[in-house]
Amino acid sequence: MNAQNTDLPTLDDGSQRESIWGIFLVFLRLGLTSFGGPIAHLGYFRDEFVVRRRWLPEHSYADLVALCQFLPGPASSQVGMALGLLRYGYRGALAAWAGFTLPSALLLILFALGISGHGLVISPGALHGLKVVAVAVVAQAVWGMARNLCTDIKRVSIMAIAACLVLSASSAWAQVGVIASAAVVGVLLFKPTQAKEHDPLPIKVSQRAGGVWLALFFALLAGLPMLTALSQSQAITDVDAFFRSGALVFGGGHVVLPLLQAAVVPPGWVSNDAFLAGYGATQAVPGPLFTFAAFLGASMKVGPSGWLGGLLCLVAIFSPSFLLVTGALPFWERLRRNVRTQAALAGVNAAVVGLLLAALYHPVWTSAIHQPGDFGLALVALVALMFWRLPPWLVVISCGAIGWLLSIAL
Repeated sequence: MNAQNTDLPTLDDGSQRESIWGIFLVFLRLGLTSFGGPIAHLGYFRDEFVVRRRWLPEHSYADLVALCQFLPGPASSQVGMALGLLRYGYRGALAAWAGFTLPSALLLILFALGISGHGLVISPGALHGLKVVAVAVVAQAVWGMARNLCTDIKRVSIMAIAACLVLSASSAWAQVGVIASAAVVGVLLFKPTQAKEHDPLPIKVSQRAGGVWLALFFALLAGLPMLTALSQSQAITDVDAFFRSGALVFGGGHVVLPLLQAAVVPPGWVSNDAFLAGYGATQAVPGPLFTFAAFLGASMKVGPSGWLGGLLCLVAIFSPSFLLVTGALPFWERLRRNVRTQAALAGVNAAVVGLLLAALYHPVWTSAIHQPGDFGLALVALVALMFWRLPPWLVVISCGAIGWLLSIAL
């Protein structure tokens, strides 16, 4: 049965098994080489799936980014799930998530088990080189998206204003407010017609199934605390804590850290020293920062720990993202066909470019470019990506190696 015609959220029949394996390998390579945080991840995804593989056009990719910015949870991981979902249905979403997430999650579980005893799994010099290459990756994404989405004075103005507003406000809600404001401005400024060419997203989830996923999300959000109160199981308590952390945070990444710290340190599940050591290790591995949950689960002093605890907490913190993406995407496609929604999206897409531009400066540029040599390395990486057409993973590994060699030589 085709997943697109399925009314209930069931898996596909496995007829695209080789394709599912292929999408897992693509995201596995990204999961092994995508350093630099969520904004850089969006740049890697754009280069891989918009520019190289042409899975979807620029505007559709920007729409996905805008949708995931509105949803709570890790935006880059949600975009990855959405890409897999659009391509191969539910199994594609799971394959994309597994490929992108497991490399860093497994490394962090190993670190928690004491395989690495030095607090970091990568040298400071190599880590700095990886931060520098993130500048080039994000710069390439900003340039490519601006060229396609900011095509007139109005859109360029929205982009610039959005960047300034986000830079001046440090709250995680600032991005959501800027995107919402840009949608209103887009409705007022732009007047698209029904005849405008539209690139439909190949949604493989029906609206009825989307409603089921959204209902399950809210049922778990409300039901897990009650189940925790009734049960004496530490495993259920862990799932509740990490599910809520993944479901109630906007901005993703570093924004989730206070929630996790409050959930695991005061009750004595994880010591504060272990929490800080794990956070440091998380900065040194590729992939999403939410995989920090795997380290915390493996480090638990009570209840499930080790491999079981790490995988349990990892699945719990990412589950809200899967439920929200699969639930919201079917309705998003219907909305974006509307004329007023198209006008709003014109403003939102320009604002998304502004958000990327702001992130290019802070934290990407400010955390990486400290001296002329850093700027030179970032410039060479940008030229390698945009003009030499080298694959991103090769540029990433090369910059990490250069950073390590410079740290030894100096």
